[in-house]
Amino acid sequence: MRKRLALMAAALGLITVIPAPASAATETYGDYSLMFGRTAGQYWAGGQVGGQWAWNPQSATTSDISWGDPAQWPPASAEHFLRSGDWVELDYYSGGAGKPVTEVQRVTSETLGTASCTGMTVVPSDGGRQHYAKWTIPAAGYCLDATGTITSTVNGSVVHFRHRQVWGAPTGCSNAYFSGQRCITQHEQWWDDNAHAYGLQIDRTQYIAKGKGMAFAIRTTVPVTWNADGRYFWTWS
Repeated sequence: MRKRLALMAAALGLITVIPAPASAATETYGDYSLMFGRTAGQYWAGGQVGGQWAWNPQSATTSDISWGDPAQWPPASAEHFLRSGDWVELDYYSGGAGKPVTEVQRVTSETLGTASCTGMTVVPSDGGRQHYAKWTIPAAGYCLDATGTITSTVNGSVVHFRHRQVWGAPTGCSNAYFSGQRCITQHEQWWDDNAHAYGLQIDRTQYIAKGKGMAFAIRTTVPVTWNADGRYFWTWS
């Protein structure tokens, strides 16, 4: 997520939330993120491309996602996620999808609570990996609050971070290019001390659309006000 900040530029945009269509079947994070397919998307801001993402599955339970400029693809960075039971967990960062690890992320504390971040209880550790999202989409939203470290495998430097996420229940949504979609929302705040005093670096909401994937809409307030809408979604081989 820290690597995505360099790609953000000022733009305007709005997202319309509409009543969620009924869904009787159990839904999963995979239905929305498409993390276990070779899927990709491009989001636009202010009439021009704002960035691109692509999932690159590494096994039946792991997948790397890269974010970057489509004019300089593939980027030299990726985030490595895995499914562990009913959780999606963030493990490490690499020099690109399927490439060697460059930074290992480990949590020192994690709590889980309601969508208003009340009733927070400790999440048992699973090898120190960050519990990023629930695999089975619950009927109600929830809050995850994690603190920990990111350690470079190159020079041993350590960054301290806090990542607070509020995941919203499925709802109807549209953006500048698509209407009648179904989304989950991720409101995330990120603090770190990466070459600066410890402080808030990101405050944004991402809409993830079922069957389309990541970055259906991005609404950012920190470090700048910036909005983008997913315009193109595809599979690759």
